Amino acid sequence: MKTAVIGAGAWGTTLASLLASKGNDVVIWALEKELVDSINNHHENSLYLKDIPLSENLTATNDFSIAVDGTDLLLFAVPSQWMRSTCRLFAQSVSTTTPVITVTKGLEISTGTRMSEIIKEELPDITNIAALSGPNLAPEIALGKPAATVIASADVNFAIQLQEHFQTAYFRPYTSNDIIGLEICGAVKNVIAIAAGICEGLGFGDNTKAALLTRAATEICRLVKRMGGRPETVYGLSGIGDIMATCSSPMSRNHRVGLTVGKGDSYLTALGNSGQVAEGVPTTEAVVKLARNIDVVMPICEEVYAMLFENKPAPESFKTLMSRNRGKEYEWTN
Repeated sequence: MKTAVIGAGAWGTTLASLLASKGNDVVIWALEKELVDSINNHHENSLYLKDIPLSENLTATNDFSIAVDGTDLLLFAVPSQWMRSTCRLFAQSVSTTTPVITVTKGLEISTGTRMSEIIKEELPDITNIAALSGPNLAPEIALGKPAATVIASADVNFAIQLQEHFQTAYFRPYTSNDIIGLEICGAVKNVIAIAAGICEGLGFGDNTKAALLTRAATEICRLVKRMGGRPETVYGLSGIGDIMATCSSPMSRNHRVGLTVGKGDSYLTALGNSGQVAEGVPTTEAVVKLARNIDVVMPICEEVYAMLFENKPAPESFKTLMSRNRGKEYEWTN
């Protein structure tokens, strides 16, 4: 199966190399010529996966017509706020029969739209669309460390087909037909990873972090349910699994952003000149805007927004969360 991977960040490159290592014909599209040369000549992503060898079968190009020519699967791995413009760039070159999978985790700021929805809007003739999400820190998978993920599609048979395509000895995909729940989980957990990093930056303990993450899962459930997804998705790999990985790992850019903010610096300090995107930053804005518009209560996300965009001191945000009007805050009720 020929696969075109659009986006040569750490995650897109990791999946491209994984598929190429199985003997698939894989080409990855990147904007940067030096990155294309690095992959083609040295089998390394010198910008985003430095010193990690890639499959020698993987090729790269910065010509989008070459990337999608004759492809059997189109994989989008671009930052969430660039998804719409990227789809438009490729719209005239993609066959209407080409299936598409997105591995981008985020929501569009202006609309609150999920990535698979953007693809459908900009490539309306595409019929098979899926999304992949889970506890998937790219460097670990690039090094062949065992991991699992979830592939979701409204057409579960398409998800099963992709499951076979991505399965390796160290990467195990599961399937779901709840693409709404999977994409909401994948987006909001990046916001929660920032909150977890802030918690650590403030020097709080494990009790604080456990309470934060558990209540965050409740917030995600509210949004998933309101958007038409299934709350039980939150308690699987694409929900709790992804939260556990992203909210605790130093490899997580969103966690690093939070750690920096918790220590009193701007989130921009954490990103520095790396050129990498912390999806949780724009997604915080998108999630809070969406939740307000549809009346979903998400106090943790609201406070992350206040810290990032309104310069609210982190200690004040945690004080706000701890002193909220309790109302009827049941741990569990029917």
